[in-house]
Amino acid sequence: MRRLLLASAFVTFAVALVRTAPPPARVPAADLWRQVEIIRTAHGVPHIRAEHLRAGGYALGWIMSEDYGTNTGMRLLGARGERSRFEGRARLDADFVNLRARRRAIETYHLLDQETRDLYDGFAAGVNRYIELHTDEFPPGMPANFTGYDVATLDIGDPPPAAKIRRFVAALQGSDNMEAGSSDPANTDTTEDGSNAWAFAPARTKSGKAILLRNPHLAWTAGYYEAHLTVPGVVDFYGDFRIGGPLTVIGGFNRHLGWATTNSNSGDQSEIYSLEIDPRAVDHYLLDGASLPISHETFTVTFKDIDKDSTETREFWYTPLGPVVHRTEERIFVARNPGDGEFRAGEQYLRMMRATSLAEWKDAMRLRALVTSNFTYADRAGNIFEVWNTALPLLPHAPAGDAATAAREMRDLWTRYVPFELLPQFHNPRGGYVHNENDSPHFGNVREPINIVNAYPNIEPPTLRLRSQHAIQLIDTDKKLSLEDVIKLKHSYKMLLADRVKPDLVAAVKATKPTGDVAAALALMEKWDNSSAPDSRGGMLFEFWFMRYSQMSQGVPVFAVEWTPADPLKTPRGLADATRAADAFAWAVPETARRFGRFDVAWGEAHRVRRGPVDVPVGGCSGTLGCFRVLGYGREPDGKFVANTGDGWVLAIEFGDPPRAYSVLAYGESPRIESPWYSDQAEMFARGEMKKVAFIQKDVDAQAVTRFRPGEAK
Repeated sequence: MRRLLLASAFVTFAVALVRTAPPPARVPAADLWRQVEIIRTAHGVPHIRAEHLRAGGYALGWIMSEDYGTNTGMRLLGARGERSRFEGRARLDADFVNLRARRRAIETYHLLDQETRDLYDGFAAGVNRYIELHTDEFPPGMPANFTGYDVATLDIGDPPPAAKIRRFVAALQGSDNMEAGSSDPANTDTTEDGSNAWAFAPARTKSGKAILLRNPHLAWTAGYYEAHLTVPGVVDFYGDFRIGGPLTVIGGFNRHLGWATTNSNSGDQSEIYSLEIDPRAVDHYLLDGASLPISHETFTVTFKDIDKDSTETREFWYTPLGPVVHRTEERIFVARNPGDGEFRAGEQYLRMMRATSLAEWKDAMRLRALVTSNFTYADRAGNIFEVWNTALPLLPHAPAGDAATAAREMRDLWTRYVPFELLPQFHNPRGGYVHNENDSPHFGNVREPINIVNAYPNIEPPTLRLRSQHAIQLIDTDKKLSLEDVIKLKHSYKMLLADRVKPDLVAAVKATKPTGDVAAALALMEKWDNSSAPDSRGGMLFEFWFMRYSQMSQGVPVFAVEWTPADPLKTPRGLADATRAADAFAWAVPETARRFGRFDVAWGEAHRVRRGPVDVPVGGCSGTLGCFRVLGYGREPDGKFVANTGDGWVLAIEFGDPPRAYSVLAYGESPRIESPWYSDQAEMFARGEMKKVAFIQKDVDAQAVTRFRPGEAK
């Protein structure tokens, strides 16, 4: 009775508090501009100073629209499942996927932290305001009434991979027994899009402060966007916000810590399960002896069909275990994928942005809402850390690859993840560094490598490609490094592949007793410095040779010794076939001369950064060639190769108090050709230089180029 009386008194007191202390009045969206200022520093970097998170989100929505035009607004339109109405049938599949994601966002919105909802709501308001004031930039009929629900849809986790489902269905229809088996061999990615990340402990730095390097390698249309969001007492974060949403944050730092991401996690996360249909009810399946309903829903999308609007309706079937991807008379096949329908990715990023210690940052990571990518971390306390951050299913069975596993009881399916603490990771290892370049987690520090016999069968197998080995050569030393030293190392132009195979190539060509241009080109190879530096001569010829040699080696070994985890730092090496190597070289010499007028063309004559009025030489090559400064190129009408992927956004931070940092965004803050921020970093990037980051208030104010209140009423 005493407890009941106390509880009753507490409830009465709480109700009285609620009645006497209402929350602050909600500022109308049209007036949010009054509560935020944007300060652009050198090269157009926006620094947002907001009174609260809703105003901060508003400014992000506005400034992304200002720099990227219709991109953000159209992305929100897609989140509503309405983009087909403007762009036609090609958008139908995406609209249907997004309609299902939006349903999930609506169902779960109330479960998000209020801070996350504030950012989403403010972001929608900022985009709406921009559309209202710039209707001429958007297609007729463009709505300006987006909400936080639309923004939250962008962060809903992905359904099972469509490619895997297609492979499964195709195999199932061609076989009577696909309930067991293994996946096809993993495909080999030769483009090596991805990222580099390094972290150095205080023992390895000249300043005694931890250093972090962030360096993604994706297409220059990927929308990396350098920005700084500050809400006093709430968040003060600088990094790359991906265009289109407020919390598609990939990496960056605050006063206390920072992190970088690298894609990898090539272990197979998704599983397909075969469940028996209840013969007495075809819309039910059997599990644990129970007859359970198969849910379904119908969506209709309006799409632009030449000169009129048409509609298409599709029906989707699903279970609590995942969507139904195929069915027969007796069975349904359900794909179960980590992150499918996960709604807290933005919330996790915001918690990471606000963390002040490794413990707080790990608590955010334990949400497991970010289901993939390696995370490399450093902080002001001197910690360095790296984790292979897959939401890894704890399988009660062997991985089935592209086949299905029969399930009769819940115990036959995975229902939990491997605990965060048991994922492959490094914390302050010997040697004072961690690194990742999109390879498996095993060699993140070669002085304390992880056992190559995986603790769980669905962890990706050991890999260490040439780009990763190049990184290890650069940083697995006992040298103390300054922040500037790290930046210099990051711009290494070496082609590690040349170190491994050039002796065999030279010997193979010499054995043919070459004459003329081939003999002269061989002499060039012997003198070449094995680099892709802009003024280096020989790299272009070597790349053409290796391209030809690889094509001639389809289905047969390329190297004399292929990569092996038993000798991870010195393999692959040598050439498997001297005759093929010599023939390919004889082809490459005239081919290089045909394209560029001479076979000894300098790398920078053939490889350029072109953006606006900028047309300058650049160094860097594919990770397949062993470059650490990864660049990919498109060939232009004049035959030159122009950088369009790879290195583009680079950030390096030293964690003092305050932090000290450099950055460069090769393609600038805006893709609008008329923008002053379109090409202003291109030449600096090509030279391998970076700008000083303005982080603390006095530095931001000192570097201010322009300051304004976004969407201010005139």
